[in-house]
Amino acid sequence: MSGDVVSEVPKVPRDKENDYTNDMAAKRRSFMQQVSGAELSHVGSGSVDPATLPGNIENYMGVAQVPIGLAGPLRIEGEYAKGDFYIPLATTEGTLVASYNRGMRLLSEMGGVKTTIAERYMQRAPVFHCEDARGARNLGNWIEARFDAIKAQAETTTSVGKLVKIQQWCVGRMLYLRFNYTTGDAAGQNMSGKATQAACEWIVSTYDLPTRYTLSGAIDTDKKHSHMNMLHSRGARVIAEAVIPKELIEQRMGTTAAALFRARLVSSAGGMLAGTANNGMHSANGLTALFIATGQDAANIAESHAAITYADLLDNGDIYWSITIPSLIVATYGGGTGLATQRECLEMLGCYGADKVQKFIEICAATVLAGEISLASAVVAGDWVDAHDKLGRNRP
Repeated sequence: MSGDVVSEVPKVPRDKENDYTNDMAAKRRSFMQQVSGAELSHVGSGSVDPATLPGNIENYMGVAQVPIGLAGPLRIEGEYAKGDFYIPLATTEGTLVASYNRGMRLLSEMGGVKTTIAERYMQRAPVFHCEDARGARNLGNWIEARFDAIKAQAETTTSVGKLVKIQQWCVGRMLYLRFNYTTGDAAGQNMSGKATQAACEWIVSTYDLPTRYTLSGAIDTDKKHSHMNMLHSRGARVIAEAVIPKELIEQRMGTTAAALFRARLVSSAGGMLAGTANNGMHSANGLTALFIATGQDAANIAESHAAITYADLLDNGDIYWSITIPSLIVATYGGGTGLATQRECLEMLGCYGADKVQKFIEICAATVLAGEISLASAVVAGDWVDAHDKLGRNRP
C-alpha cells in the first residue's frame, strides 16, 4: 500500500578491495546461517585457496564436495591416448562407477578401445541484418571473397585461436554466419566470441553499405543441443569403437552378442520415436562425472551428451560397436582445470596443460563406450534393477 515502509532485504557480504579471502568466505557462510538457520560446517571445510578463484566464481563461500570413484584400467588404442588409464568419476549415483568399471574390464580384455578425432572446432555465430534478401546474399558473397582479411582481424585477439571457415545461411533479410575456430587446449567459447566480435566490427566498418549485426544469432547453440551440432560438430567429433568377441560377452556380461545387437535395433527405433538426441544408453552419466572431476564446464553436457551408437553383428558372431560424439566440449587448460582437485584428476590421466586436449578427448570417448556396453548388457541380461538395488540405494 502507498506509504508502507518496505524493509530492506539483506545483501550478500562483499569486499570491493579483496573478495577472495577465507575471511570473506566465512562472513558469507555466517550470513547464510543467520538467514536460513542451516549449519554450513561441511560447506566451509574444503581445501580450496580463495586466492586461486578469481575468474572462476563470485561471492565464494565454500565448496560442494562430490565423492570421486576410480574406474579402470581402461585400455585405449588412440592416436593420442595410448595405454591403460584409471578414470576418476565424480558422482553421487550408486552403481555408476561399478558399471563403467565393468565395461572397462571387458574392453581392456579384448585389446582396448580404438579412438579417432574426426574434427574439432568452436563456434560463434553472428547474424547480420540487411535491407532485403538480396542484400543478405550480396553481403555473404562479399564475406566469402574476403575470408583472409576477416581471418586476420579475428586472430588479432588471440594467440591460440585460428579461424578455419565461415559457414553461411540466408533467412529472409538476415545473413546467419558460423565462425569456426581451432582453440588449442581451451574449450574456446570466450576466445571465439572475442575474435568474432573483432571480425564483425571490421566487416561493418569496411563494407560499402550500412549494416549491423548481433554477435550471436543463436545457431552456435551455446550450451544447448541442436541438430546443427550433430551435422557440423561443435567441440570435438570423436568416435570410440571396438570389435568384441562373442565369447567374451558371454563370459563377462552374461548375455550374447546377438542379443545385444537386437537391443541396439530396438533402442534406435525407440530413440527415433522419442526424438532423442542419443540412440545409445547414458553417455551423460560418464561424461558428467568425468567433467566434474576434471574441472570442465558441466553445463557443456547439454551439448556433449548427444551421441550416435552404431553396432554391427559380424559374420563370425562377434559384434562391432561404436559411439560417435559430435559435440564433445572439453579443455585441459583454462577455466576450472587449474583448480587444485580438478588439476590433480587431470594429472592422474596425464592430461593437464598444453598439448593434452586431444588425449583427454579420446579418454572421454573411450569411457563413454565402456558405460554404453555395460548398461546395455545389464538391461539385456536382466540384472539392471538388481545392480541398482545392491549398489544404488543408501536408504534403509
